[in-house]
Amino acid sequence: MAARVRQTVTRLADGRELIYFDDTEPFVSGAATRETRDRRVLPAVAATSELRRDPLTGEWVTFAAHRMDRTFLPAVAECPLCPSRPGTATEIPADDYDVVVFENRFPALGADSELPGTESSGADADGTDADGADRLWSRRPAGGRCEVVAFTADHDATFAGLDAERARTVVDVLAARTATLSALPGVRQVFCFENRGAEIGVTLQHPHGQIYAYPFLPARTATLVARAREHRARTGRSLQRDVLDAERRVGTRVVWSGTAWTAYVPAAARWPIEVHLAPHRDVPDLTALDETERDELAVLLRDMLGRVDRFFDGVDRVPYIAAWHQAPIGDDREHGRLFCQIFSVRRAADKLKYLAGSESAMGAWISDTTPERIAARLREVGT
Repeated sequence: MAARVRQTVTRLADGRELIYFDDTEPFVSGAATRETRDRRVLPAVAATSELRRDPLTGEWVTFAAHRMDRTFLPAVAECPLCPSRPGTATEIPADDYDVVVFENRFPALGADSELPGTESSGADADGTDADGADRLWSRRPAGGRCEVVAFTADHDATFAGLDAERARTVVDVLAARTATLSALPGVRQVFCFENRGAEIGVTLQHPHGQIYAYPFLPARTATLVARAREHRARTGRSLQRDVLDAERRVGTRVVWSGTAWTAYVPAAARWPIEVHLAPHRDVPDLTALDETERDELAVLLRDMLGRVDRFFDGVDRVPYIAAWHQAPIGDDREHGRLFCQIFSVRRAADKLKYLAGSESAMGAWISDTTPERIAARLREVGT
């Protein structure tokens, strides 16, 4: 973590870790400190998740039934990500903050589940589960970790509306947490992302992101790695690097180009709005970015999310997902390359794209627009 940010680590009433990341005085210098005592009385986190491998696809599915009871779209006065105030204690004990990271109270991964050492079928000695099923389903505890990243104490803010200093702090925070979580035993990939908008399925409207430390390789990453491995075996080069160079050379779908980063709409974009942010240098994850790359990323990320919000006339806040694809940890790390995928389910000012039969059942995508039209509109709404 750069010296411009100060970390203060504490524990919430139920034992979950919380970290303040301060970039403003008097806190960044240590002249003052944030409130670290959680005055609530909380029960221990009761979260035991399970992974089961689908025998038809080989993909892992997480079962986290405790999440059915998680907080859902509370009133602003009851927002758990706002600072605590007299009479209202939230997940954040202080009465103000810059950026905060804490363990999710309703985690999909981790909590009571320990990171697995070996896979188990969960079957009895006679080869059947307790319900009589054949030994087809590998099962294991869903170890790992889930964290929440509150970008700002301002409930009504957006990431695009953050100042450059705060956006840079968020970049540093995501890099720092990626480094820490990548070192946990059994973690295969660290995934940082922001869900924004009820249409996406967010349960809290306060501007925030999340970080998942997966104990397995997610299906999308496995596909990206397999394609990259094949490309390297055939050409000796990086597939993502070749794609970036080709997009920059053609230029038709490039939205923004700087010294260290390029934003482009991929030639096979699936979503009504989609743009990829890729560094010019080959880096595996956020931790590998240098100071110049982080500075430019803070500018680019705010700019692109602002363009997404201006994409449709009459729509102030477009729902989106900003997803950081990072290299796997351990095997196949050489085949991963950092990039951010920003996309939205909104296809018109008053319409959403639903994943119906072809997309949901068969994974065969049908687009209602073209990547070139998306890129043209994103360039048009630039500031």
